[in-house]
Amino acid sequence: DMAEPIQQLTRNNNPQERQTIPFTLIQRKEKLGDLLYEKRQYGKAKWACIKMKEKQYEQSICLGFMKLMRYICEQNSSGLYLGITIPIVTIVHTNESQSEMTQSVTVAYYLPEVLQDEPPHPFDSDIIIEEWPSTIVYSR
Repeated sequence: DMAEPIQQLTRNNNPQERQTIPFTLIQRKEKLGDLLYEKRQYGKAKWACIKMKEKQYEQSICLGFMKLMRYICEQNSSGLYLGITIPIVTIVHTNESQSEMTQSVTVAYYLPEVLQDEPPHPFDSDIIIEEWPSTIVYSR
């Protein structure tokens, strides 16, 4: 099921073709010279998002990512490979008291700059295009 998207990604897997999302670095945490994480602020932008709720958190992320890859790799109204932007963002949802994680996660793909004004529509109805306000992201 994923053979075509993986082949498309492999054909287009030049690091130079990956677009890093523009951000402002807020904080960088290191331990013994190794980067643990960065706290970044991304500007207002459009993202392709999918919310998943599988039995295991890891399954939700994996399945959500695979669905987004299909969108990126031609299963969209343009019929074209959209290009990779990094990072792909995972939002972990918590219960109402914010005391524990739920099984629900959102996996999100930043639409490349050239697609921000008119993003291609996904064929998968589970994927929605959202405009996010300026957002804080922790990146590893």
